Amino acid sequence: MGTKQTIHTSRADIAVRTSAGTGLPLILLHGNSSCKEVFTRQMEGSVGEAYNLVAIDLPGHGASSDAFDPAATYSISGYAETVLEVIAALGIKRAAIYGWSLGGHVAIDLIPRFAGLAGVMITGTPPIRPTLESFQAGFKPEPVAALFGQETLSEAEMDAFARAVYGSADSAAFRAALARTDGRARRMMIENIFNGQTADQRQIVETSDIPVAIIDGAHDPFVNLDYVAGLSIPSLWESHCFILRGAAHAPFLTHADRFDPILARFAADVAKRTARRRRAPKGAAAA
Repeated sequence: MGTKQTIHTSRADIAVRTSAGTGLPLILLHGNSSCKEVFTRQMEGSVGEAYNLVAIDLPGHGASSDAFDPAATYSISGYAETVLEVIAALGIKRAAIYGWSLGGHVAIDLIPRFAGLAGVMITGTPPIRPTLESFQAGFKPEPVAALFGQETLSEAEMDAFARAVYGSADSAAFRAALARTDGRARRMMIENIFNGQTADQRQIVETSDIPVAIIDGAHDPFVNLDYVAGLSIPSLWESHCFILRGAAHAPFLTHADRFDPILARFAADVAKRTARRRRAPKGAAAA
């Protein structure tokens, strides 16, 4: 059946939904100005039946409270620390993470922070260095992207934002989540990328031994797929990036029939790796 609860952390009161599955926990992290409900299809489908999916509303988003200290929390590192508190409160020792867009950046930031991380899958998330040059290389010059760091949005701007982000999956519920989002979360998150609070995410993925899976839509309006393909990631899962034809920024929503089997295969693979590690003799290397 799954559960819904609110977990108090030092940064915000965080709304969490879990699926009915009992397999390896898989943390689901949404994008900028979105909410955990974007993962409803996965939560209520076969992946959620097999694995313990844990969908989180980041501070200032969805049913979570606004940040108690916005300046300290509305950053990629601040979100990552919040997720760590939620994981600890749930008693999770080992888990994989799927992050979409902003959630993918938070997932990358957790690679060196979460000792129990079994694997990371990202969508709509070019791993970049915290420099303007790298930002411009990883993202396309899409005008709507300027809204991602804008505190106040007009009705017309919210319409453009929702259409570009969700595509054919755009809905009244997602627009309500956009309107609910604390505008300071958008502004401060972008500001904090360039003020020393954000890690070098390209270096993280290019030096990590944690399995990193990348799955993007072929028509993502924001991500430079050539940049992503040019990264040298030694632990790239299945040795290639997955590109879903016909999909844009949110393939898990618009093309769940093709996305979910890949997510399930990834979860099964990292669960097997976790099981092998547990069975390995103390001090022995595990694959």
